[in-house]
Amino acid sequence: MSDGLKLLLIVPHPDDEVYGASGTLMGHLEAGEACGLVTLTRGEAGRTLGLCDTPEELARMREVELAACLDVIGLTGEEARAGGSVFEHHRFPDKYLKDQPLSALTEVAREAMVRLRPEVVLTFPPNGSNGHPDHVTTHRAVKAAWDALPEEERPRLWYYASDVPPENEALRAEWLPPNVRHDVTRFIVRKLQAIACHRTQALSTVDFIRKFPDRVTEETFHEVKSSCGQVHHFRADQR
Repeated sequence: MSDGLKLLLIVPHPDDEVYGASGTLMGHLEAGEACGLVTLTRGEAGRTLGLCDTPEELARMREVELAACLDVIGLTGEEARAGGSVFEHHRFPDKYLKDQPLSALTEVAREAMVRLRPEVVLTFPPNGSNGHPDHVTTHRAVKAAWDALPEEERPRLWYYASDVPPENEALRAEWLPPNVRHDVTRFIVRKLQAIACHRTQALSTVDFIRKFPDRVTEETFHEVKSSCGQVHHFRADQR
């Protein structure tokens, strides 16, 4: 096992890992670099598309979908675990993270950073990308945890980012453009397969591809500047 993870995602919902970062995860895992995912909710308040009847049924279905997705990505399985990759699924209430004590969410993020020692942590930007309150709250928790670490112990901090500013004026005010780009074209077949594992979230898939088709083959992020104002830029083939 390596000294720490290459990349750790901290996100609120099952499927938040797949649209914008699954190709990046595949690239690191293919190179033998351990990665991790912390999911804060079970996604029980999401769309059902008529595939189930109750929030608990949806939660169980989304757990199965996420497991299948992570298997396609390569984040789970004996080889991944032997290499140090990690998946942790918490049970905070979906859609109501904003009503939870921020300190509890921040501690989950801080503890994961300290224990797993990632080189990079990825989460949502200040506007949550689309304004979803769980996305915004997760950003606040991860950023608070990152700020609380001694500067020399902080991982690099990335946010999901798009070249296309949000149409909503309030979201656009907090928009952060990408400064890190990964060409994941060679993983496109597996990425589409991983996306398709989230059957209950098919409308989210359609929305993503309609609004951000370029991000299927190029995954883009905003890296937060260090105190010295530097940002490290690299592409997927520069590992």
